[in-house]
Amino acid sequence: MSATKQVVSVGGQRLTLTNLDKVLYPETGTTKGEVLDYYASIAHVLIPHARERPATRKRWVNGVGTAEHPGEMFFQKNLDDGTPDWVTRGTIEHKNHSNDYPLVNNLATLTWLGQIAALEIHVPQWRFARTGEPKNPDRLVLDLDPGEGAGLPECAEVARLAREILRDMGLDPMPVTSGSKGIHLYAALDGRQTSDEVSAVAHELARALEAAHPDLIVSDMKKELRQGKVLVDWSQNNGSKTTITPYSLRGRSHPMVAAPRTWRELSSPSLAQLDFHEVLRRVKRRGDPLADLTKGHLDALEPTADRLSTYRQKRDASKTPEPVPSEAAEPTEGRSFVIQEHHARRLHYDFRLEHDGVLVSWALPKGVPTSGKQNHLAVQTEDHPLAYGSFEGTIPAGEYGGGEVTIWDAGTYELEKWRDGKEVIATLTGTKPSGLGEPRRFALIHTGGAGRAENNWLIHLMDPAQPAAAPSTTPAADSRRSATSERSISPMLATLGTRETVLADDSPAGWAFEMKWDGIRAIARLRDGEVRLTSRNGNDLTRSFPEIAEAVAQSLDETTDCVLDGEIVALDARGRPDFGRLQSRMKLTRKSEVERAISSTRAHFFVFDALERGSESLSSRDYDERRVALQEIVVPDASSLVQVPPAYEGDLDEALAASAELHLEGVVAKKRDSTYRSGKRSSAWIKLKLHKTQEVVVVGWRPGAGRRANTIGSLLVAVPRDGELRYAGRVGTGFSERDLAELATRFARMERKTSPATDVPAADGRDAHWITPSGVGEVEFAEWTSTNRLRQPVWRGWRTDKNPADVVVEEPRPA
Repeated sequence: MSATKQVVSVGGQRLTLTNLDKVLYPETGTTKGEVLDYYASIAHVLIPHARERPATRKRWVNGVGTAEHPGEMFFQKNLDDGTPDWVTRGTIEHKNHSNDYPLVNNLATLTWLGQIAALEIHVPQWRFARTGEPKNPDRLVLDLDPGEGAGLPECAEVARLAREILRDMGLDPMPVTSGSKGIHLYAALDGRQTSDEVSAVAHELARALEAAHPDLIVSDMKKELRQGKVLVDWSQNNGSKTTITPYSLRGRSHPMVAAPRTWRELSSPSLAQLDFHEVLRRVKRRGDPLADLTKGHLDALEPTADRLSTYRQKRDASKTPEPVPSEAAEPTEGRSFVIQEHHARRLHYDFRLEHDGVLVSWALPKGVPTSGKQNHLAVQTEDHPLAYGSFEGTIPAGEYGGGEVTIWDAGTYELEKWRDGKEVIATLTGTKPSGLGEPRRFALIHTGGAGRAENNWLIHLMDPAQPAAAPSTTPAADSRRSATSERSISPMLATLGTRETVLADDSPAGWAFEMKWDGIRAIARLRDGEVRLTSRNGNDLTRSFPEIAEAVAQSLDETTDCVLDGEIVALDARGRPDFGRLQSRMKLTRKSEVERAISSTRAHFFVFDALERGSESLSSRDYDERRVALQEIVVPDASSLVQVPPAYEGDLDEALAASAELHLEGVVAKKRDSTYRSGKRSSAWIKLKLHKTQEVVVVGWRPGAGRRANTIGSLLVAVPRDGELRYAGRVGTGFSERDLAELATRFARMERKTSPATDVPAADGRDAHWITPSGVGEVEFAEWTSTNRLRQPVWRGWRTDKNPADVVVEEPRPA
């Protein structure tokens, strides 16, 4: 940042940065440009400690000066008229006036503070609620301030003494060298106590420390009592007091920083305050030692700020298949989107962007705009839960939004601008070829006024590069035209059962038995000579398994269009399915990588059902009829990549014995008179497993020890129960070193502050790193414990063909 003036875009906001070469720290020659660079580099760890807290600023417009000649400091609470309108604000009401404070919730605001030379950022121990009201404090702080004759070593000794008492109280304090003279101790609270109550506890703690160590500690602020001692300043827990934000610069002669430290560092005889260069190197190398503090903030426990309350009020979980979470949403920083085709009273499209723990939603009556020349109306609706991003199904008639919902496209978006209630600009990258196609850049602009129009927005396609299309083409028209031919078909699902479940049927001879293959479900669709493969959750698999698509086309008796259901499997050297080998193929899409993988891990397609032949749907036919049609349609290709495995001729016990002998997963029993129910889990199909496996949602991880000391030691997993994610235990085996390295990279982009799962034991959650619950894996395990934990789970791999909403607890039902 060598130029004296620059216009930059930060988080979608334009800022003019001036006087970048101005020296703000004369003794070190540190310029405003370097200050801005520091705050940009440290924002990812500073902002979590300042978010939603009113920020008081200390400004040194002409620099901090020197130790002998300090510069003039400007102390600022209220925002002035020059504040950009995009800065998020919080208001504190006083008896005869109110003050508006900035909330340091994003890099743009932090950069603006650096531009106006607000070197020190001070915040209280409480946050604003979404309603604008101050919440109870979510952290306790003790300021250990050395008097004359005492220093940092004495502060460290007092910190260790305070730590013992705080731990006895069930709190886990974390130290911060203040960047000035002393040490701050922080401990996360559960938000149940008021500021006055926390202050009273902190005051008693300070008195107890003073009584036990009168020669070292003082709790009274009178200067004459502090000679050679350390003041335990408890007063900063008062609701009107503030403490310098961790990672904030200090307005001292050197650019020192309020730096989070480890307890091991506090024991070092060389302990010293740190400047911003040292802090940047530490964070790059070690991360944030204070990260656990933000995990103690219980943002979700705020019933008055429940962004899903309107959504929940409009739906009855007992009457609609839509996800209806029982709790408020937790903040997230994910960037997912979904566009759903909704056949309600009128066809429309629901446009949803993940933002702050929910899907912010708009209804598009005329669909997604395909030309920048014509804007479409977008009516903002209630926020939806993140789980709605994978929802497809039929909302019953008479219920809110009654009608069929399918996913038109879904994926991730890159945010340019988000001004709550005013404007959103984002570039969406979808995953469905029939959806957006290439990445599309949209602007949503609020246009509404009062009354019924207050929720009116317009959606504008900003990307000028448009594919050639007939003037009448719209997403709605396209999807109506292709509703029967191109809509993704969800496969029929089986329920988990036992031998007794099947034998209890009045007509045991009415069952057919097929082997259960250890692979991923796939629908193969042949249209006009081209084959497309899709996974259970609608993702395109064709690029990952091109040899399967080619083999399917070659294996058909004629080039008649058809839709087939089957399983993609990878075989080991003995010809047995190996899910681990398949893992290396599932995530590949680049042509060069896929071609290399085919030579080492060739996949096969085992087909077991036929759903369409030509223009004829076979779904309403019974199992035996569909089986005959399947054998007429598919002729095994010369490479044997496509096969129709025979149904087992014999009774169930013989089928199970054959499966065990072949080292397969088990058997699927299918009623001969059953029809094919797309997307439904039916008791007409029952899977009987020889080994217990369970799909799980990965919600976090714990660091390892020994040879895994610097990587992931175990995954924390959960399963949906009663409308929420319930913790199911830890998985620490079944990973290769390469797996662990890939997981670490993957999880770095998914971090969140709080656990997305309930019932997490304190011992498992103490050092946990939580992530957004978007990935589904599979484990093999011994049994479920009485506390609903997986006993002896072993990781089998990711299920990229499934979403968290697809996961069910696989507990065999008694006959």
